[in-house]
Amino acid sequence: MGIAPAWTHVVPGDRPIEIAPVLGALARAGVPSFGARLDDLAGTGIVFFDDPGTRLIEFVRTASRGGVERVLAVAMGERALPARSTWALLSAGASDVIPWRHHAAPAAEVAARLERWQAVDAIVDAPVVRDNLIGRSRAWIAVLRHVVEVARFTNASVLVLGETGTGKELIARLVHTLDQRPRKGELVVMDCAAVVPQLAGSEFFGHERGAFTDAVAAREGCFALAHGGTLFLDEIGELPIGLQPELLRAVQERTYKRVGSNTWRKSEFRLVCASNRDLLQGVEQNAFRSDLYYRIASAVVRLPPLRERSDDVIPLAQNFLAQLHPERDAPELDEPVREYLLAREYPGNVRDLRQLMHRIAARHTGTGPITAGDIPPEERPLPDAEPIDWRDAAFENAIRRAIVRGVCLKDIGQAATDVAVEIAVHAEGSLARAAQQLGVTDRALQLRRAAKRRTGPGAAGMPPA
Repeated sequence: MGIAPAWTHVVPGDRPIEIAPVLGALARAGVPSFGARLDDLAGTGIVFFDDPGTRLIEFVRTASRGGVERVLAVAMGERALPARSTWALLSAGASDVIPWRHHAAPAAEVAARLERWQAVDAIVDAPVVRDNLIGRSRAWIAVLRHVVEVARFTNASVLVLGETGTGKELIARLVHTLDQRPRKGELVVMDCAAVVPQLAGSEFFGHERGAFTDAVAAREGCFALAHGGTLFLDEIGELPIGLQPELLRAVQERTYKRVGSNTWRKSEFRLVCASNRDLLQGVEQNAFRSDLYYRIASAVVRLPPLRERSDDVIPLAQNFLAQLHPERDAPELDEPVREYLLAREYPGNVRDLRQLMHRIAARHTGTGPITAGDIPPEERPLPDAEPIDWRDAAFENAIRRAIVRGVCLKDIGQAATDVAVEIAVHAEGSLARAAQQLGVTDRALQLRRAAKRRTGPGAAGMPPA
């Protein structure tokens, strides 16, 4: 399968960019492309630039929808791109930044990236991912892309970090599913929090008959059972420090001895570990061995809590309802219920939301939408409760960064408004519903978006081919 066509756009600087030879080189490298204006952008694209200024940053942020769409930024200048500009572009949503004139075969470099991204995104959009790991927020898409790339294109050990209920075991199962080893074995799960220290050796490595009082028969441990497959050590941060040296040797050497045996045995497996603890903090506090940490953390996946992916709350809730009503269409959510779900806190993250939807569904009758009365009384907000403060630490940090960088109050307000409009339009699926959600008229929203297209960054870029 060839590379899908990518849009191209030039953000002009002080010097003109001769784009025709570049497009020709891309075509010869197997990258089909088409020119596009700011209001025609969709899907994967390439932006060429000479000046890494504010105009470019804003263009990338808009074109990538904050990192949801793939955008490759290609520097066309003769001088090396400053490191701070590279980080700023990545922060704005660019998937990568490369200098065209500093590569021996720049078109091939572009082709390699687009081909990999296309393969990764095809898997992210496939049922094996889409139907099991629900969500399309920027934070969640970034996680899924990272997991898919590590699982499919490497054999690295994976450490999954995240609060309780964020889906660590689902990620481990996805890594195992996407692993393309021939004749792959089973996924073996070991809950380290449930391991009794006195029996840890037997649980991990197995034992010989008669090795201890209750050893009436020989038994395989999880390392043997995982041979040829994947070993998932859940909540590895709960493992006592005294048990970690034995585990380190087995993980490092892929060899072990059964309890009561002098024979070394071999086991080849892919290792996935998970923890709701900050293991690096544990290393600093001498509660977790540093050599074990760096052995299991070849690739680190950090799962965001639900409060950092609020765009996914409603899709997740609807998915749980669909699972509870497989024989018919799941009921819709009345507007007060949607508002309640978005405002509620979820200490248990996705698991907490799932249990809540089960309780709501149990009270619901009829074929109409889920209404406020379906919410259990003990779950309902108090009538005189103070409004939940949505201005969390992430919001304050974004404002703080803007002030430190000298952004004026008017531009901060404008940026917040632009982001709110784009989020609402994307979430609601139509301009009319987005306007209603934001408390403005359809006409006001249309005028605002039209003005942004006319005066926004990159508006005077290369016309369509």
